[in-house]
Amino acid sequence: MFIAMNRFRIRKGEESAFETLWRERDSHLDEVPGFVEFQLLRGLEADDHTLYASHTVWRSAAHFEDWTRSEAFRRAHAGAGGKRDIYLGPPQFEGFEAVQSTRTLD
Repeated sequence: MFIAMNRFRIRKGEESAFETLWRERDSHLDEVPGFVEFQLLRGLEADDHTLYASHTVWRSAAHFEDWTRSEAFRRAHAGAGGKRDIYLGPPQFEGFEAVQSTRTLD
């Protein structure tokens, strides 16, 4: 399993615009082999921003890399930036290979 995360620093007061941008866009993830799960996470607030992370789970790093080269990726990211002034800098990517996983179902 591979987890891909992008961290976003969103200017204070722009949280709703950022969340709407993500909620209303078509990610095309359901078209991509190896995709497992997506979450948009809202994190801690600082004086000038709120931290967010997009969190996708893939069957493997190769599946994620294939996604980044796909037409679905290009369609999902076309215009995905929204108003650039809501961001404090570019997103920061973090990728992780799972070395241990535990899950419980409700």
